[in-house]
Amino acid sequence: MVGLLGKKLGQTQVYDDAGNLLCVTAVQCGPNRVLQCKTEESDGYSAVQLGFGTQKAQRVNKPMTGHFAKHKIDPCQRIREFRDFELSVKPGDEVKPSDCFSAGDWVDAIGTTKGHGFQGVMKRHGFKGGRQTHGAKGWKRRPGSIGQGSTPGTVRKGQPMPGHMGQVRRTVQNLKVVRVMEEEQVLLISGAIPGAVGDYVVIRGAKKKSKAKAA
Repeated sequence: MVGLLGKKLGQTQVYDDAGNLLCVTAVQCGPNRVLQCKTEESDGYSAVQLGFGTQKAQRVNKPMTGHFAKHKIDPCQRIREFRDFELSVKPGDEVKPSDCFSAGDWVDAIGTTKGHGFQGVMKRHGFKGGRQTHGAKGWKRRPGSIGQGSTPGTVRKGQPMPGHMGQVRRTVQNLKVVRVMEEEQVLLISGAIPGAVGDYVVIRGAKKKSKAKAA
């Protein structure tokens, strides 16, 4: 399994070799720096810790300052571990998008969705709402009854209700890498990726599709 940290740059359109217009998401995936290589002998499992972005030293707490100093790496904004990393790397190495992915590969994108604040049931869950006529009183956008009367007289678990919408972690699986821009270290990935422009995302090899099926 391989993966990279990146930043969502936005969406655009490109043409493939057959002349079809594709909607793609541009993700800045480099440079990723190797902070630590964990092994079965020392840590109990095999993993590679990658860092992305730069951070001012005064904004890093003492434990992380010691962690960066121990491995002789400048402070990073985001850190992520990837278990059973397929590439052979050592602390201090840079991992580029072209080292992990090529055009035609299948990937999974992990990110945090856009936040929409507190919303009612019509926007949050797609409720129909009440009648928009005379005599409908004041429940045009209300959820209606949420209980079962006197027996059992409770609100069932999982009842759709108004509340905070968005800003949750989501994974979109089986997206195709359309193009790898080596100089810019940017991946063009088909479809949409969770999050707003500028949000940090994780791009990993697809768990449900192998590279052999990516042709």
